[in-house]
Amino acid sequence: MLVAGGRVPNTEKLGLDLAGVELTDRGYIKVNQRRQTTAPGVWAIGEVAGSPQFTHISVDDFRVVHSNLTGGNRVTTGRQVPYCLFTDPELSRVGLNEQEANARSIPYRLFKVPMESNLRARTLSETRGFLKALVEADGDRILGFTAFGVGAGEIMSAVQMVMVAGLPFTALRDAVLAHPTLVEGLIPLFSAAPSAHTAGAATSSQHFA
Repeated sequence: MLVAGGRVPNTEKLGLDLAGVELTDRGYIKVNQRRQTTAPGVWAIGEVAGSPQFTHISVDDFRVVHSNLTGGNRVTTGRQVPYCLFTDPELSRVGLNEQEANARSIPYRLFKVPMESNLRARTLSETRGFLKALVEADGDRILGFTAFGVGAGEIMSAVQMVMVAGLPFTALRDAVLAHPTLVEGLIPLFSAAPSAHTAGAATSSQHFA
């Protein structure tokens, strides 16, 4: 069991006010979508700037700042925030889950299969968990993906590449993927009969994602 009471930024004694760097009401350094602070020429990245608390997001913050310092105009707005919790089994997610889609009044189709349908998971005797994906109701774009099971992070990354490329879910459903691999489990997932969910509909699996 993991119990986390949260974290707070360590900004109190840095004297940021002397440099004209403002903080949010929660103590994070106030930045815009380019990671600029309220003081000219001062930038902030990572958790201290209120970014999602993942190493890969801090790395992307650096890329945003580096681009803007070298003549680009990169922003953090709209970027995907994947995460993987390395529990046993793993939990990973990218994009929307049911609660978020419902809160935004976005209708969707829900694809979901148990990990037991993944042949590689069977050979590993690790069939706990599930795979699920949200696909837009009136199209084929993947809105979000959650994996709870062995190798969840690696499976999620394959789906994220399809999302980044803007490909339809059928690109995974119809792909010829190596057997037996964990990613091959995406074929039965996207071949399963989806259930339709209108805005505001609740699902029984919300507590997993």
